[in-house]
Amino acid sequence: MFNLQIIPVGAFQQNCSIVWDDQKNAAIIDPGDEAETLINFIESKQLNLTKILITHGHLDHIMAADKLRTHFGVAIYGSQEEDQPLFEQLGEITQEYGFPRVEGFLPNHWLNDGDLIKVGDLKFDIRHLPGHSPGHIGFFDFENKIVFSGDVLFQNSIGRTDLYKGNFDQLISTIRTKLFDLDDDFVVVAGHGAYTTIGQEKQNNPFLKK
Repeated sequence: MFNLQIIPVGAFQQNCSIVWDDQKNAAIIDPGDEAETLINFIESKQLNLTKILITHGHLDHIMAADKLRTHFGVAIYGSQEEDQPLFEQLGEITQEYGFPRVEGFLPNHWLNDGDLIKVGDLKFDIRHLPGHSPGHIGFFDFENKIVFSGDVLFQNSIGRTDLYKGNFDQLISTIRTKLFDLDDDFVVVAGHGAYTTIGQEKQNNPFLKK
């Protein structure tokens, strides 16, 4: 069975997702802040955290990742390698935004289009979803029809394209070719705000009207 807990964290209320199977094998997706809150949840549920998964390298999605890696002794997977400068320059970026400095780090494994990540009985296909950041990826569970898409597609909105190597046309193309090919009932867990479905966004998203 697929289990999910979404915990909004930090000043940007970023949706950190924790997923696990019936044997309590777990992964955490985009631990953006509040490391202690996330550690307490995982330990209170007696979950076996096996992986940390990252959709992209913006500070509000990665600030707690290195602390969790150290605490649980697990590897960080993702995003795609084009995001490397965002990870390396995290210390400077956090200070620019007025946060306490969080030192830069690198994931243990970069992920690319077509890769597969296993978390116990759960399987996530990787798709490269550039436009919001150059190395943005999504984690697609086709069995349970849910995608963790980071800051690409939101309920009635889309990700910003005015940040490092953002590109509006590329983002729209990404959504149309790598998200809108999914079934209408596919659930989209965005990086911020409410979840939505592919069908809802095809019908209602003002940025994607034909």
